[in-house]
Amino acid sequence: MGIAQKMLVLLVAGFLSHASAEVKLDSAADVLGVWKVDAEAAKYDGEKKALQVVWEFKEGGILKTVSKDPRTSSFEVDLSYSIEDGMIKKQSVPGRQKFETCAVLKKTASSMDIKCTYLYFFLTKQ
Repeated sequence: MGIAQKMLVLLVAGFLSHASAEVKLDSAADVLGVWKVDAEAAKYDGEKKALQVVWEFKEGGILKTVSKDPRTSSFEVDLSYSIEDGMIKKQSVPGRQKFETCAVLKKTASSMDIKCTYLYFFLTKQ
């Protein structure tokens, strides 16, 4: 097997292992509660930007988002969300019916990594 073939095999294996890492949610019960958004990143293994954000997934499809900034105190907004095809579908802009789908890449009882349309988010259960 040549070097090019070995690299292709490794690339495909890496892709398949990353693709199979996705966690399918059964219902909103899988995410209900308060989650601190610790960081966001453009790439899953890229540089993470720390955040001061809390997401509270409530029953009835409400995602309460609270952002804290020492300069501006805090900002709160309620967004709509649902669980569809095992993923989180959340309103991306308050007051508009634009939604983005977020795949759960890793989930434990105390943490969750998700990939939304443009960013990865790293959350800790509160």
